[in-house]
Amino acid sequence: MHANARSLLVAAALTAAAPPAFANVITDWDEKAVAIVAPMSSLDGTSPYTAVRMMGMVHAAMFDAVNSIEPHYRPYLVQLPAGAATSKEAAAAAAAASVLATIDAKTAGEMKATLATYLASIPDGVTKSEGVKLGEAVAAKILQARANDGSDAPDTYRPRTTPGVYIPTAITLSSMWPTLKPFAMTNPAQFRPKPPISLESEEWATDYNELKDYGGKTSAKRTAQQTETALFWTSPLLAYQPLARQLVTAKQMSVVDSARFMALEAVGLNDAIIAVLDAKYHYDFWRPITAIRNGDIDGNPATDREATWQPVANTPMHPEYPCSHCIQSGSVAAVVKAVLGGVDIPEVALTSPATPGVTHRWNNTTAFTEEVANARIWAGFHYRFSTRVGTQMGYEIGEYVVKHVMQPLVTSSR
Repeated sequence: MHANARSLLVAAALTAAAPPAFANVITDWDEKAVAIVAPMSSLDGTSPYTAVRMMGMVHAAMFDAVNSIEPHYRPYLVQLPAGAATSKEAAAAAAAASVLATIDAKTAGEMKATLATYLASIPDGVTKSEGVKLGEAVAAKILQARANDGSDAPDTYRPRTTPGVYIPTAITLSSMWPTLKPFAMTNPAQFRPKPPISLESEEWATDYNELKDYGGKTSAKRTAQQTETALFWTSPLLAYQPLARQLVTAKQMSVVDSARFMALEAVGLNDAIIAVLDAKYHYDFWRPITAIRNGDIDGNPATDREATWQPVANTPMHPEYPCSHCIQSGSVAAVVKAVLGGVDIPEVALTSPATPGVTHRWNNTTAFTEEVANARIWAGFHYRFSTRVGTQMGYEIGEYVVKHVMQPLVTSSR
């Protein structure tokens, strides 16, 4: 696929099935930010996770800006002096725009114009001007904290081979992310799981054969619904943003509460990605297309080689274990459960460019994470054990983030 076409695909990503009936400055600027950072997700040799990193900085800045005005929570990074009358809308918008403006010169110009248009709806005066100054100051602090965090480190991944033997030469994705500075975790390996299961085990044979039977491009066992679900989740990098916006809308959260909720979601996603890539590159476990085409050398008599096996779509270019999409959905589910008080949620709906005209709906986060996990098996990308480990890691990271950053102030009367 051409890089521009790929960028447009990811830019569309998974989106809300219908426009929200209620919104605030946080959801407004989340939507603007997704549109700006989506091209950063293109698989053109740069890390597709730079978009998620940028969203983390945008939401951290918006939260610290509005929480400085209405301090109900501990700051993510900084709490600056601000009068209670300072415009939260101006502060959050300026914070988001200031972060996004650092992408490149073209984006900086676009953000200047976008911010001016947004601010035009806010009455002129001290509250507005002070809000803009506050947002810009907070953004500067967030950007400074993330400078030199390792995101622009070179790709040093060393493919395993023997002298003179050809191996596929596609660019490996995000091999530098295991050394990235976390947003909340103490270190990238904090939640590293146990090693993958033994290739000689019965569990390996069971998961291998399930994947071979249900994840192949020409599978006769996979149902039409399973195929739809597999395809639905083949372009989900920014999927969780519209989901979070819909929950903000359904709960009609205040500006400060929605800023915290979406910042927790963004921080959790970033740390989940750092943690899963740490594990992936540490264990360097083979993908199904490699394992199944080499099923005669894994030492397990219950796994048969299939020489022409292919997954439903192109396999992501990083090691298999554990499931990245699973850890992301798990981290979001844990944040949602902690903030909303349970796994049952107001109904959310998403569409996907990979399945035009199809809408998937959920009113329970467990059902949501289970769908993501199954989708990765039915797409031929991940083994069952890897999805379980990934989802559990995500839950643990999401819970950790909620407990360690942006906690409610003890003195809050809310």
